[in-house]
Amino acid sequence: MQVSVENIGTLERKLTVKFPAERFETQVSARIAEMGRTVRLKGFRPGKVPTTVIKQRFGDQVRGEVLSDLIGSTLREAVEQEKLQPIANPAINTTGQPENGEIAYTAVFEIMPEFPAVDVSALEIHRPVATVTDADIDKMLETLRQQRRSFEETDRASADTDFVMFEYSAQVDDYCFPAEGKERAGSVIGSGTLFKALDEALTGRKAGESFETEITFPEDFRNEQLAGKAAAVDFNIIKVQEAKLPDIDEEFAKLFGIADGDLEVFRKEVRANLERELKAALMARLKSEVAEKLSDLHGDLDVPKLMVQSEANNMATASVPRGQQPPPQLVDAAMPIARKRVIAGLLMGEIARKQDIKIDRKLVAEQLAAIASTYEEPEKVIELYNGDPQLMSGLQNRVIEDQVAEWVADHAATTHLDLSFDEVMRPTNA
Repeated sequence: MQVSVENIGTLERKLTVKFPAERFETQVSARIAEMGRTVRLKGFRPGKVPTTVIKQRFGDQVRGEVLSDLIGSTLREAVEQEKLQPIANPAINTTGQPENGEIAYTAVFEIMPEFPAVDVSALEIHRPVATVTDADIDKMLETLRQQRRSFEETDRASADTDFVMFEYSAQVDDYCFPAEGKERAGSVIGSGTLFKALDEALTGRKAGESFETEITFPEDFRNEQLAGKAAAVDFNIIKVQEAKLPDIDEEFAKLFGIADGDLEVFRKEVRANLERELKAALMARLKSEVAEKLSDLHGDLDVPKLMVQSEANNMATASVPRGQQPPPQLVDAAMPIARKRVIAGLLMGEIARKQDIKIDRKLVAEQLAAIASTYEEPEKVIELYNGDPQLMSGLQNRVIEDQVAEWVADHAATTHLDLSFDEVMRPTNA
């Protein structure tokens, strides 16, 4: 077997491999002979099908399969011989025809870059820290009450947190929505379901009341004819309902799986859930910080174009409705961030290799248990992960990234950033 390597880019390689045509023909003959012992064809006894018939019926298929197998095996040998690390399956080009007693093919692929020495000691890492307080538990209990509220009709004027059902029509110049009659809608005042100007118009109104007022619709309103415009809106209030919140008592606790309704046990369960969510959010913040600092430190690192393109495609796909293909301009816009992500991911992998950071099976089990605990039947989730290599591999990759982030934080110039639970979980509101 003859092998030659050509550099066609910073990380792109073109591998040319030649192997004896005799090797190919020998394997084709052997496979046809094997088929002669096993193949069943109408009109022939088992094992008695003539070789000429097998070649006529299956010759092209066998030659294609043998060529594919030989390319695969010789490519593995060539890559190992040349000490290359392809990042993905190469693009193969071959005629498959012998020439001068040899069959040749080319394989084009990208390889992993040569990594610089990654010195994290000078990295300034801001590690967020936070704890779950009694106030956080009280706030979550109030959220749970709001989620299980009911509504009862009332004769009084509408106020904040009331549900208002109404009909309306809106007029802007010669445009009227709807074209005939009125549109029916409903909203809880102050919930943010609709926009502020509409909430204000609905506040202080009673069931059966009709009125007209001017409202400016927001720029992103779903009706383009009304978006960003001031319209004369005619309202009919159908009904007003006030919210009724359940008491936090034994019956309320039972709704969340606390069989005996013990409120202390309930609060402990809420705390455990919040602490699990907080731990995951803190780790996500730390990994993001580490990734950003690593990619900034080695922003000029050559990385495989294929990896960057794949990451940009994934990012763009995640931002459009399921099943839709993202437009090319969205993929192009994602490329700079995708490049930084790829750099960070490769450097974190290199740190794991250089520092011999092995996967912590205990952490994998803990994370799997945490994921499963959010489902009604956690044992089935654990069984699913254990039976699906792809799911388990994804979980293990996340764990090893966590371990690398921890290692970097331990060896960098790290300062703690004290935050509240809300500041960690809802950073945009902090």
